[in-house]
Amino acid sequence: MTPEELVAGHTVYSCVMGSRAFGLATEGSDTDVRGIYLAPTPLFWRFEKPPTHVEGPADEQFSWELERFCELALRPNPNILECLHSPLVEHIDDTGRELLALREAFLSRQAHVTFARYALSQRKKLDADVRQHGAPRWKHAMHLLRLLTSCRDLLRTGELTIGVGAERERLLAVRRGEFSWPQVESWMTRLATESDEAAATSPLPPEPDRARVAEFLFRVRRDSALKADAYDEVVQRVVPGGAGR
Repeated sequence: MTPEELVAGHTVYSCVMGSRAFGLATEGSDTDVRGIYLAPTPLFWRFEKPPTHVEGPADEQFSWELERFCELALRPNPNILECLHSPLVEHIDDTGRELLALREAFLSRQAHVTFARYALSQRKKLDADVRQHGAPRWKHAMHLLRLLTSCRDLLRTGELTIGVGAERERLLAVRRGEFSWPQVESWMTRLATESDEAAATSPLPPEPDRARVAEFLFRVRRDSALKADAYDEVVQRVVPGGAGR
């Protein structure tokens, strides 16, 4: 089974991410599609394992195998967590719906560390642009402000919201370069400070619910294996010896 066939035939959830999901799309914005596929359990019984991720087949499309996705979400990787909260769902099946029902199991105060670490890496790139070119890449500055706002609100409320809502016009003004870099720096610093303060009293649990996620993964792997066994039995009855060909 090719990677493309895995995505085409075994995707359990796919959504639109990026500016369109955040509420920051403009006329020229790309449509970034992110998906999750469940590789059939028998594929793991071979020496060559199914891929943990697949790029494509469409432009701006990227998918993860379910277990890999869950591993990253438990860390918790900001980009991965946000996929489960996109308002633009393109495809979902029963397994995908079970995964969405687990969204809160991935959320914990550990998000403060991972979001802050990611934000710091992006901030260093912006600082480098300012030193080299006299100005940052304003689109990247806009998205960093969005991320910092999302982190602060997650720690305050215990819920992850990726849409910018009423902040849309102000953030788009940043993208257009209508704010000075010192103003944007001050905004970023304020959001980081508010996130630190919110972390101390956050309603989120200290750690994600790994046991709940593990039970879900075990169950879907088992069900996939049972379906494969049932298929082999049908083939054996209809075409004796067919399953072993």
